[in-house]
Amino acid sequence: MKKITVKTATSYDIIIGSRLLKKTGQLISEVEKSKKCALVTDSIVDELYADETVKNLKQSGFTVSKFVIPSGESSKSHEQLIALYNFLSKNDITRTDFLIALGGGVVGDLTGFCAATYLRGINYVQIPTTLLAQVDSSVGGKTAVNIDAGKNLVGAFKQPDLVITDIDALSTLPKDIFDDGMGEVVKYGMIRSAQLFGILEKGDVKDHLEEIIGECIKIKRDVVQNDEFDKGERMILNFGHTFGHAIEKFSGYGKVSHGKAVAIGMHMITRAAENTGRVKTGTAERLKNCLTANSLPLDFKIEADKLYAISTGDKKRTSDEIRILICPEIGKCDIITMSLKQYREFLDHI
Repeated sequence: MKKITVKTATSYDIIIGSRLLKKTGQLISEVEKSKKCALVTDSIVDELYADETVKNLKQSGFTVSKFVIPSGESSKSHEQLIALYNFLSKNDITRTDFLIALGGGVVGDLTGFCAATYLRGINYVQIPTTLLAQVDSSVGGKTAVNIDAGKNLVGAFKQPDLVITDIDALSTLPKDIFDDGMGEVVKYGMIRSAQLFGILEKGDVKDHLEEIIGECIKIKRDVVQNDEFDKGERMILNFGHTFGHAIEKFSGYGKVSHGKAVAIGMHMITRAAENTGRVKTGTAERLKNCLTANSLPLDFKIEADKLYAISTGDKKRTSDEIRILICPEIGKCDIITMSLKQYREFLDHI
């Protein structure tokens, strides 16, 4: 079992290891004073892990109410958020009580945003059960829901009190969902660790999961500590996301999963950057081979004008400029500011 401490305005620990779901009550008792909580999960994780988790919590003296959302990106919505608010009120969850997010990124984002806003803020704990959530969305305090105009456009910063990362939970993931998480894992190698990228290039990652997950979390921890509220360096964590979010929206949320959209976004932007002389020759090819080795897609058919129209709605755009993220070589990431005219011309080089 490993412990990684995130030192933000509200510091917390990330516990990584096996069989941690069986210690949930004990671990949460060490950080939460209240013995009353609401557990939020989705319809798939509910059948796999909710009963065991609730039983363990009750054995440690907690009173638990359970709220289940439909599995999938469409549940990261204001409709589910309002339903959750009403559930908490009905079950008399007070400002001194807390929430638990048991599931993937959708559950974590929805629960975190609810915790940031219900009664103007209550505590919450993350128990991520997908690879994508374990390496990325459960760490760093970004929470959000989607609206018709785009992904994650309504949200808040809310750090959890604890993150419990049980690697055993990944054993029940369908291959497609595991592969989806690898999109974010490859991102970490691209932006900050040539050594990690070298491991990922081989494509055989399941024997090194604790090492890989720990390295991804450390990278994110370091970046978040330097820029908790996303004013500068933290933007590099969105490498591949400008195009990725556009692809998710264009295809209809849930049609192209987040990690796979990020993989495509990374490949497309690296190819365009290499074609315009901004990236070391051969970088796009190495990235392509790494993505292929980890069963991730490379391309998506979308016209440049359409990609421009959707991606300029990204949060990294100002009134007449957009900041994009480019890896000039494996393990390094730069924030580049372009005029909207330059950006549109850049898209012709994908």
